[in-house]
Amino acid sequence: MNAAKNLHRLMAVLVLLGINITVLAVCSCKSSPEVSDCGLIHEPEFGGVYITNTIDEFNDLGFAYGDSVTVSFSNGYVLEDLPYYNGYYTQNGEPLLVAYPGYDYIKAAINNGADLWTVAGLKDDSTATITLFKRGKYADTQDARNLHYEDDRSQYESDEMFANFRSISVGNLSENILFRSASPCDNQHNRAPYVDKLIANAGVGFIVDLADTDEKLQGYIAKEGFDSPYFLSLYKDKKIIPLAMNMNFDSVKLGGVVKEILIEMPLNLESPEFRGKVARGMTAILENDGPYLIHCTEGKDRTGFVCMLLEALCGANYSEIVDDYMITYYNYYEFTEKSDKAKYDIIVKDVLDPMIRSMVGDSTVDIKSADLSGYARSYLQRSGMKNDAINALIEKLTK
Repeated sequence: MNAAKNLHRLMAVLVLLGINITVLAVCSCKSSPEVSDCGLIHEPEFGGVYITNTIDEFNDLGFAYGDSVTVSFSNGYVLEDLPYYNGYYTQNGEPLLVAYPGYDYIKAAINNGADLWTVAGLKDDSTATITLFKRGKYADTQDARNLHYEDDRSQYESDEMFANFRSISVGNLSENILFRSASPCDNQHNRAPYVDKLIANAGVGFIVDLADTDEKLQGYIAKEGFDSPYFLSLYKDKKIIPLAMNMNFDSVKLGGVVKEILIEMPLNLESPEFRGKVARGMTAILENDGPYLIHCTEGKDRTGFVCMLLEALCGANYSEIVDDYMITYYNYYEFTEKSDKAKYDIIVKDVLDPMIRSMVGDSTVDIKSADLSGYARSYLQRSGMKNDAINALIEKLTK
């Protein structure tokens, strides 16, 4: 009898717990989550707007990666039907709300495009309200592009793989004249000391740093535990050019998602600053002896663009450029065309192809069969380089 009573009590407790758990689940995933009047912080390096909700706080309200949201700024500027991702998965020039791993806050931005702070006409006292537009509208893209890597060396086969370090020898590029990698100085991903040893072994003589300002470089060097002595020696010898580039290599495309209420959008939002900094970096290569290193933070996007440009200039075809670029995705995420062709093709189509098309500057060109060297030359000419300088650059880098 006592056993039966105890069982009955246990079942009652379980039922009660089940009810409580159900209630909590419903409360943690609101059908219409919203945040109101959040403060904003301008993020000028890549050109975006931090909205002062941490990623965890925002997701705990019931927002989920792959949702569609509406971001309404207090000045009346509205981004409607905006994808919410944990990475930069939109096409170049398209806006998104992103919760990138390591960010302090969620961020509204135009992917590889103009500075949203400027586009939206925001000020320091502006605020934002975010509401759910449609649950899971962009979940397929989120699932396909959701890639994350480890910052632990033991998870990688080699120092080179961990550092995303390699010599580029496609087209007519000379062997061991041009290298690419993650940062040898910014150690936020624990890779800098490994890159430093690899570039020392390669005898790198000059670095084109696409990510940093000189002030940032001094900050890295001053940090306790800084362990990149070869980089430091190059810095002291003025063999590094810090370009602090964003990824605004393409014009903005906001049609269909923006409701402009109080301001008018500028007609031309493509920044000449990106091309100008590319030209500065190439001119610096001309003025210094190699071998040369191109790097940003991860050695993926900004490095990918500049290396693509140099590869094309020096005679590489589309397939060779793709092969080199996708080594980065093997190094970080360990997939290849053979192991996951669908994912491989999405990265090429959504990430690399837009870079090449931006260099070409003509949407009617078949980039897969075109002679890309002439388009690379034209890009550098548009950036301000003279023909003689471009010829000298090719001579420096080729066999």
